[in-house]
Amino acid sequence: MTCQDLARQIEQLQPEATPQDVARLCLLLSNEYMELDKLVDPSQLQTAWKETGLRLQLATDQHAAMTQELEELAESDPKSFSHEQIWILIRAIKVQSQVLQMYVGHPLLDV
Repeated sequence: MTCQDLARQIEQLQPEATPQDVARLCLLLSNEYMELDKLVDPSQLQTAWKETGLRLQLATDQHAAMTQELEELAESDPKSFSHEQIWILIRAIKVQSQVLQMYVGHPLLDV
């Protein structure tokens, strides 16, 4: 299966998807499933599409929460960071790493 075939199938599953959404799902699915030919089966594609969509939504939600915490942290003086504020920074790095891993298709760091 080619990316164009996969994109056509995604467009059938989600006709309201923007071209950017289709491209994003193609990238995420191709990173997750090395053998794209398995996704020719509509039921396997639908399962993979749902699982990938859930992982993306989870990562997006985590990223949004971390962004808010980081914005609050940015208003404080870094010279007087508490242990909790340092843990916020560490968690933010981990969340960012997880999002990046989804897009590049392999682990970057073991944080």
